[in-house]
Amino acid sequence: MEKFPITDKTKITRLPKRGVYDKETVYQILDEALFCTIAYVHEGQPFQIPTGFVRIGNKLYIHGSVGSFYMRELRDKKPPICVSATLIDGMVLARSAFHHSVNYRSVVVFGEPQLVSDKEELYKALEVFTEKMCPGRWSDVRKPTDNEWKETMVLSIEIAEASAKVRTGGPKDDEEDYAMNVWAGVLPLKIQKLELVPDELLKSGVDVPEYLK
Repeated sequence: MEKFPITDKTKITRLPKRGVYDKETVYQILDEALFCTIAYVHEGQPFQIPTGFVRIGNKLYIHGSVGSFYMRELRDKKPPICVSATLIDGMVLARSAFHHSVNYRSVVVFGEPQLVSDKEELYKALEVFTEKMCPGRWSDVRKPTDNEWKETMVLSIEIAEASAKVRTGGPKDDEEDYAMNVWAGVLPLKIQKLELVPDELLKSGVDVPEYLK
């Protein structure tokens, strides 16, 4: 199983048994997560930007407006950045307050942003991004015009260093607490699709597409 190298930045030191470095696990978490947080430092001030993203191969892609300050900052200065994504799978309810936890899968990536200028790569990144958010959508909608393409910036981040951290299972209580009359276990959590809310200006007679049913 191919793994990312363990570096000073990616080595899990707190509960190292939860650390995962194989690429398959890292990729699976990134592919399931809908949003990430991009952290970088501007003139000594740390910033964290939440944004959508997509993975293609060993690269992450983010997109935004050419007028976005942080996108221009990343494009022009190419600072080292840290990208993180987390999935919460459940609340772990222990018998003691101290041992409460969460089941989670998280990834931290270190890399450098690069402007995507190749038209084919640019188009593919936005197509895959759209399909990640809503499978089937790209083939159903109007594609961007030349002016819309010009107003859009896409940056890629080669996944140079990365690690995952995963917790699964039930609570771990102190031995003497297992005799307590307190319920313990896991409350599973997940993102759930709810009933569609049609646009107020939706044209009459337009049916819900199969990929949304």
